[in-house]
Amino acid sequence: MTNDYKVLYRKYRPTTFDEIVGQKYSIAMLKNAVENNKISHAYIFTGPRGTGKTSTAKIFARTINCENPKNGVPCGTCSSCINNSNNADIIEIDAASNNGVDSIREIINNVKIAPTYSKYKIYIIDEVHELSDSAFNALLLTLEEPPSHIVFIFATTDIEKVPITILSRCQRYDFKKLTNEELKEHLKNIATKENIEITDEALEEIAYLADGGCRDALSILNQLCTSNEHIDLDTVLNNYGSVSMAQIKNIVNAYIENQYDEIKNIFDNIEKMSIDYKVFLKKLVDQFFQESIHFKMNGNNEMYLKIKDTIFEFNDIINKININVDPFLLIFLVLIKNMEVKEVQPTNKEKETILEDKSPIKEEKTIDQEEAKEQITEDVIPEKKEEKTTEVKEEKDLTNEYIEQLKKVRINNCFAKADKSILLKSKEKWQSIKENSSIDKEIESIIIDTNTVLASNEIHIITDIQESIVELFNTHLEEIEKQYKDIVGEEIHFIALTTEEWEEYKKDYVKKLKEKYVYHYLEEPLKPVVQDDKQEAKENLEEVISIFDKEKVEIK
Repeated sequence: MTNDYKVLYRKYRPTTFDEIVGQKYSIAMLKNAVENNKISHAYIFTGPRGTGKTSTAKIFARTINCENPKNGVPCGTCSSCINNSNNADIIEIDAASNNGVDSIREIINNVKIAPTYSKYKIYIIDEVHELSDSAFNALLLTLEEPPSHIVFIFATTDIEKVPITILSRCQRYDFKKLTNEELKEHLKNIATKENIEITDEALEEIAYLADGGCRDALSILNQLCTSNEHIDLDTVLNNYGSVSMAQIKNIVNAYIENQYDEIKNIFDNIEKMSIDYKVFLKKLVDQFFQESIHFKMNGNNEMYLKIKDTIFEFNDIINKININVDPFLLIFLVLIKNMEVKEVQPTNKEKETILEDKSPIKEEKTIDQEEAKEQITEDVIPEKKEEKTTEVKEEKDLTNEYIEQLKKVRINNCFAKADKSILLKSKEKWQSIKENSSIDKEIESIIIDTNTVLASNEIHIITDIQESIVELFNTHLEEIEKQYKDIVGEEIHFIALTTEEWEEYKKDYVKKLKEKYVYHYLEEPLKPVVQDDKQEAKENLEEVISIFDKEKVEIK
C-alpha cells in the first residue's frame, strides 16, 4: 500500500511563475529574458529560506527549454514540457552534500556533452555557498568560457560566502522575505482548498512566526491542522511557544508608565508558560520600535531616546543568552533597569498615624508644622547609612584592584612558561571538569562555556565571551582551584579573561616577541584582608584571652 499523502509545502509547491508568491520583480525579469530570448549562461538566486528560490529555478529551467514559450510561460505541450519531470538535461545538485572539488570536476567533464533532446543542459546547484574554495576555483574556468548549450542556476541563503569572482559572472536575483499580508493571503487560500477552519488571528500569528518564509508558514499550518479541527490564536500560541501581541503591548505600556508591579506579574506568568524567548524578544523589539517612531513623530525626544537605548540592550542580550542564563530574567532586568521606579511616599493619613504613634500617651503637647515635617522625615525616610555603603564600596574596590593585579601577574607568568603540549592536555582536563557530575553546581554554571587558551605547569588562562561570567570566575578562584585539585589531582592556578581581552593580550605578546622581550617571573600580590567589626572584635578577644586567664577577663 503506497502513501499518497503529501505535506502542504510539497503539495502546493509552485509549478508556474504565476504561483510564486511575493517575488513579482524577479519573476517579471526572468519572463522578459525568456520572451526576448536573452538567456545568460549563469544566474544566482539569493534570499532567505522558503522564499521560492529553488522552485523558481526549476520553473525557469523548464521555461527556457520549452520549444514554444508564450509571454515567458512554457507551452506545456512540447516534448520538453511533457518530459519535464524526468528530463535528463536538467540536473539538480545539493552543494551541502556535494561540496568537494571532485563533484565539480564531474560537472565540468559533463558540460562538454550536448543536451539529449533539450535546447539547454541546465545545472541547478542549491546552497552553492557550501562549496569549498577549491570547488569554486574549479568551477571558475567553466563560468568564464561556458559552452553555448550550458546554463547554471545557483541558489543560496548566504550570498556573502560566494566568492566575488563567481558573483561577477552571474546575473543576480534577490528574493525578499514575504510580507505578513502576502503570507496570510496565501495561507487563507490553501486553508479554503483544504477545508481547514482557521481564524484570521491564527493566520496572522502563523505569518509572523514564519518570518517571511512561505515553506515555514505551510509547515506550521500543516502541523496544526493534523491535530486540530478548528485552529484559533490560542492553538498557535500554545503549540509554538509564542506570546500574544496583547501581552506584548501590556509590557510596553507598563514600561512607558513605569508600572513595575504590572511587568513583574506578566513575567511571573510567562515563566509558567513554554514560550520561545526568541519569538518573545522579537515581538518585544518590534513593538518597542513602533512606539519609538510614535514618540519621535510627536516630539517626545526623551522617551524616544529611552526606548531606543532599550532596543539596543535587547540586541546585546542575544549574545549573552546561553544554556545557563534564564533569558526572560535578562529581558526583565533590562526593562526595570531603564524604568523610573518611583519611591513610595506615605499618604497624608499614614503621616497622621505615624505622628500619633510617636506622640507620648496622654501627653498634651502641641507640635508645630515644622517639627511635624522633621519627625516625618526622620521616621518615614530613615537616614541613609552612608558609612556602611562606603565600607561595602571600599571592599569591592579592594577586591577588584587585587584581581586586576593578579590578572597581570598570572598572565605574565603563564606567558613566561607556556607550552603547547601542556595546553592540549589542559584542554582535555578542563573539559572533563565541566562534564564531571561531582562538581559544585554553582561552579559548573560559571565554567560551562569557558575555554582554556594558554597553559603552563602552574597557571591556566580561561576565556568566556561574557564579562559577567569572567567576573564571577575570578571572584571564585579559590573554589574553582579546589574543585580542580579534588577532581584532577593537580594544583593549578587560574585566571579568566573575556575573549576580547585575550585578543589584546595575544597582540601584545606577539609584539613583545618581535621586540625580543623576555618575560620574568613575578611574585603574586597579597590577597587583601577585609574584616568587619564583629570579626575584628572576636580576634581581639581571642588575643586578650591568650595573654590572661579566661576566668579573670571581664567582658562588658
